[in-house]
Amino acid sequence: MSKKKIAHTLKYKILKILAYTNKLTSYQKIASRVGYMGSGFLIAAQWTIDPYLYVIGFCFVIVQTSSRKQWNLVLLNINGLIAWITHLLTT
Repeated sequence: MSKKKIAHTLKYKILKILAYTNKLTSYQKIASRVGYMGSGFLIAAQWTIDPYLYVIGFCFVIVQTSSRKQWNLVLLNINGLIAWITHLLTT
């Protein structure tokens, strides 16, 4: 083998080892799309200050974060959800 070909295959092997491929399940793909929709609701809620949009947004984002097992973000979103539900019930 030529020196150039050896360097190319070695580089390819190193990059293949370092590359991280995450194969998502169908549930995680759907949860990701629901989470994107939830963040859209949260963005829209900032302009309207409508508690219903915040509640829907937090519920959808909780689905995404729980599918990814990001429990710190799940608890953070549950905190926001409880805050907006109490605001919704008191007004």
